[in-house]
Amino acid sequence: FCGNHEAARNTAVICSLLGSCKEQGVNPREWLTDVIAKMPYYQKPQNGENLKKLLPNYWRKQESNDSLINV
Repeated sequence: FCGNHEAARNTAVICSLLGSCKEQGVNPREWLTDVIAKMPYYQKPQNGENLKKLLPNYWRKQESNDSLINV
């Protein structure tokens, strides 16, 4: 189906994350665009940011809070 075990695992992770977006009512394109843009910052060890914040359920809360602040 995917060619090898690693590709199958990667596909499963992506499908799971996109399924989480759907479950949380998050636009997958907006989420993915934002997460890809933030990844270089989150990968720096000195910043102390937790990758968990980028998961769709936490991202949605963060985005709603940001929109309230910007109003």
